[in-house]
Amino acid sequence: KKEKEEPLKKTRAKAKKSTMEKAIDTRTKLLTKNPFSLMLELSIPAILGMVVVGLYNMMDSIFIGQMVGAAQMGAVSVSYPFTLINAGSAAMLGVGSASVLSRAIGKKDEGTIKKIMGNLVAMVILLSVIYTIIGMVFTRQLLSLAGASDNILNYAEKYLRIVFAGSLFVNFFQSANMVIRGEGQLKKAMSIIASGAILNIILDPIFITILKPYGMGIEAAAFATILSQFVQAVITLWYFRKKSPNVKIGRIRIDGELLPQVLSVGVSALLMQILTLVQQTVIYRVAANYGGETSQILLGAALRFWNFSFVPLWGISQGFQPAAGTNYGAKDYDRVKTLTKVFVIAATVLSLIFYIPAELFPAKVLSMFITTPGVAASGATNFRIMFSTYVLQGSFMIAVTLFQSLGKANKATWLVLFRQIILFIPLCVLLPMIGGMGIRGVWLAIALTDAILVVITISMMISEFRKMPSTVMAKR
Repeated sequence: KKEKEEPLKKTRAKAKKSTMEKAIDTRTKLLTKNPFSLMLELSIPAILGMVVVGLYNMMDSIFIGQMVGAAQMGAVSVSYPFTLINAGSAAMLGVGSASVLSRAIGKKDEGTIKKIMGNLVAMVILLSVIYTIIGMVFTRQLLSLAGASDNILNYAEKYLRIVFAGSLFVNFFQSANMVIRGEGQLKKAMSIIASGAILNIILDPIFITILKPYGMGIEAAAFATILSQFVQAVITLWYFRKKSPNVKIGRIRIDGELLPQVLSVGVSALLMQILTLVQQTVIYRVAANYGGETSQILLGAALRFWNFSFVPLWGISQGFQPAAGTNYGAKDYDRVKTLTKVFVIAATVLSLIFYIPAELFPAKVLSMFITTPGVAASGATNFRIMFSTYVLQGSFMIAVTLFQSLGKANKATWLVLFRQIILFIPLCVLLPMIGGMGIRGVWLAIALTDAILVVITISMMISEFRKMPSTVMAKR
């Protein structure tokens, strides 16, 4: 018996040593690799993965708009902000846990690392049950807040109720995926999340083709989304059970000491998602007052592209998070400053991929979602105005991620509040009343908000850098 157990013990010891070596190698790389090379290594898989994820959100609208109808596409767009309820809780738990994790890796704090996933899973289960019940029972009432017309409202109710049924799957895989990124495993994180996104893109047209003859075109897209999210959740669970070099799912319970640390950082990520719901609800409601259903459809198409254009910026910011958090945990403040500058420049260059086509060919971009003749062209000028300041968004995304990574929750929260509420809502309500601008004022409010915000963002980053010691190197 001892002879049989001996090789097994050696195999387990070897596997454990290999896992520890991977964790050490990842930490060393984050602390020492050339900033530009590290940015490319962390950002490329993150961007590609997030683009695929954003693509499957946008493909719902494209497939429904092309294969089902404009009203159904409008219903998906009106529903989208409410899916951010799940995305917000996942971001809160995921970003908060990832921030705590990356700083713990920098400090070599094993006790904290072991608690991360058990705390996350317990919170995911609790919040998912609440969201599923409330979301499915009060679907119509929630959608009514967006001012959707009766036709769009009926379709949106069918779509959103199905989406809320999958709350557990989406909350788990999204929040846990951020933890994978927080430990520096960007390639694995993005391959997991991209697999479900690609599956959704494949299933969308198949399900629509099969179910549309039965009057379930919009429901088909929702079913495809739920199935894809289930697959992602299963793969994520397998990763933490078998493959993670740093983090395992241990005892599943809410940790009273760890949870406040997670929530203090994660609340800004929650607000970014939830206040997007508020922001876009205000947009649709004001648009209904000044332009009716046509304006809602145009803004729905524009916001789908707008939301997708933020996905690669979100991707590069996720690449930045473990680098900033680990170096801050190791007290290498000069490197944090250098990495921030490199990532801001890279994010700004990346934004040109969407900025240039939107400014040069606005009607063609809108026509990806709208097939009704003349409608896309009628919104081209307003869309160009709305997108005029998008090129400034790279600095905003990196700044929010910087403050989250450093555990500076208040600053990240204030940036989000300025963008989504404090600046935007007054501008959205007031500008249409000025000089008879009407619906154009809604589009202008989006652009003007971001122009003002970039000044605030840069000022806050410079202030934070000045507070850091010029050179404090941690013992590695």
